[in-house]
Amino acid sequence: MDKDLLFKYNIPGPRYTSYPTIPYWQKTPPAIRDWKELVRDAFAVSNRRDGISLYVHLPFCESLCTYCGCNTRITVNHAVETKYIGAVLKEWKMYCELFGTEKPVIRELHLGGGTPTFFNPGNLVKLVKGLLENSLVHTDARFSFEAHPGNTTDAHLEALYSVGFRRISIGVQDFNPVVLAMINRRQTFEQVRHLTLKAREIGYTSINYDIVYGLPQQKNCSMMQTMLRVIQLRPDRIAFYSYAHVPWIKPGQRSYTENDLPDANHKMAIYETGRNALELAGYEDIGMDHFALKTDGLYKAATEASLHRNFMGYTDTRTQLLIGLGASAISDSWRGYVQNEKKVEGYYKRLAANELPVFRGHELSREDLILRTHILRLMTRFETSWADTPEVCMELYQALERLSEMELDGLVELGPFRLRITEKGRTFVRNVCMAFDARLWADFPQTTLFSQTV
Repeated sequence: MDKDLLFKYNIPGPRYTSYPTIPYWQKTPPAIRDWKELVRDAFAVSNRRDGISLYVHLPFCESLCTYCGCNTRITVNHAVETKYIGAVLKEWKMYCELFGTEKPVIRELHLGGGTPTFFNPGNLVKLVKGLLENSLVHTDARFSFEAHPGNTTDAHLEALYSVGFRRISIGVQDFNPVVLAMINRRQTFEQVRHLTLKAREIGYTSINYDIVYGLPQQKNCSMMQTMLRVIQLRPDRIAFYSYAHVPWIKPGQRSYTENDLPDANHKMAIYETGRNALELAGYEDIGMDHFALKTDGLYKAATEASLHRNFMGYTDTRTQLLIGLGASAISDSWRGYVQNEKKVEGYYKRLAANELPVFRGHELSREDLILRTHILRLMTRFETSWADTPEVCMELYQALERLSEMELDGLVELGPFRLRITEKGRTFVRNVCMAFDARLWADFPQTTLFSQTV
């Protein structure tokens, strides 16, 4: 990788789990009645054809991992589990009432956090059975959950397997004990190894590791040691992503300073070391920050141009309707987004008043929908075409003008009504997508809003 290009294009930018990105959602969110109509319309299209997706946010953690940018609630009081499960199931019931007599077909179900395995195995089974009680499970369903190696037990693995889970995402981050201590992450290599081997023994068919580069006290040599251990355990897929240092949003990150973080040169070296190790070990670059073995579903979806990206990340299934349940969860009807109340207390209060607990959202305009389609294609296929766009979209042509320098640098290739990101340019997919982000360019942030693109 050309280091000059890495430095040139390593600028703050969105991760594009949605377009428009959350900071650019409209100031006045859609009325609840409008959101309900968007859900009904998406359900009518998606349910019979593809099924629908569910994301459940379980925010509780026993301790704060200081690097984390997720919405969490720190507590050691496990009595909170029962009330929270009841609230999630009530919210789901309210959505099911919008669907009428037609049962939802669950194609994708993901438990995220926080720490889903904060909940005891019995309560997780109770939650999942409650979600599925009046639903149908798609014949090609994908059920997955996030696991903390420090508290995920064999009982968790067995319980979730018994209700249909076959995929697990393990939060490794790094194997170096100095780095783990800096981010207050209590886990060991032995725990990760046991969790991986036990999951395979039980029958889980896809194991993901999250690895983060740019963490405090992380070194190039320690990343190589981490990757050697990762390769030894051979997970099916890996999310290898940049640490987002946003202490103005996440105060926990103030437990260390910028002096503890690798500088730009060292961070680029750490990234290159990790990426090279993965590629030499047979992992394929299938999308932004994501690598997979050729035997994994994500790789197959990438080669078949069926890879999809939503608020849960990359997936090898695609549904038009994603319902997010729980505090801070985001829902997507393709033509609109909403996000739930972030604080658990606010979430409970809205449900107690028999209201859907949303507090902000965005209904996509015609231009939004066109640009969303192109950004999604770039994120999942590294190319897009607008020959099939019958309507004129001036924002699209403005995007092409912004790509002229990237074309000179060999990162993209422009042809008649088409754009392709080159092999050299794949590391900079977020930068390419930024060229299409009309809302970003119309109101470019004057302060730091996003993490670095590389």
